[in-house]
Amino acid sequence: MRCRGTMQRFEDLISAIKTHVDRRHDGYTPLYHRIQRAIRDTIADGELGEDDVLPPERDLAQALGVSRVTVRNAIRSLVTDGLLVQRQGAGTFVSRRIEMPLTMPTSFSEEMTSRGMAPEYKMLDRHTAPATPNEIDMLELSPGTLVTRLYRVRYANKKPMCLELACVPADALPEDADIGTSLYLHLDKNNQRPVRALQKLRAELLDTEQARLLGVPPGSAALFIEQQSFLADGRPIEYVRSYYRGDSYDFVAELKM
Repeated sequence: MRCRGTMQRFEDLISAIKTHVDRRHDGYTPLYHRIQRAIRDTIADGELGEDDVLPPERDLAQALGVSRVTVRNAIRSLVTDGLLVQRQGAGTFVSRRIEMPLTMPTSFSEEMTSRGMAPEYKMLDRHTAPATPNEIDMLELSPGTLVTRLYRVRYANKKPMCLELACVPADALPEDADIGTSLYLHLDKNNQRPVRALQKLRAELLDTEQARLLGVPPGSAALFIEQQSFLADGRPIEYVRSYYRGDSYDFVAELKM
């Protein structure tokens, strides 16, 4: 049974969504698209915030005078776009998005902790081997130099957030070195924490295995970041390739005029 406060909240949200649906009535736009756009507008206006739950499909359908299938299709499209997330047995929620700065190299663990979230990782692979030609170029190494590679899934509050393949010269990260919860903290202890980085970003679609590891449908949008990190003396110390969930991240850069 819903409490009175929850019922009133749902009624207010349904009223707001209905207002947006009616506002977009032009005789041409399909109702399914109007509902989809109305939910987007309700989120943009701040009437629905991060982690807020949507009213039940049945209530929305009844208030809007449409079938539950129409409402379900609109919601499913927003889930695919990453704006909403469905939690088994709990309902449909507005996705929580994280703003990540692009101004300086940051530790994933430190960034999540600063937002009150619990960072974790799952090590998928860790090994030491001679650097590849690309790694030699990015880390400015001599042929045959050993590097240590870390392939991890990064989590925040138990939610998989990104896939990360980090490569560090083995003399800075021996194969048996304990990195604890953060690679950057380990490097910091040895006075080898990067102070600046170059990044290349592009949009990509996750393949089946990547999507499985991140808990999203295959073909979901991701932001691929290739990062080359440097020490204070200008030497490269880290080369990272990461896939960030497109439904969870906004990357922010400050531009000075």
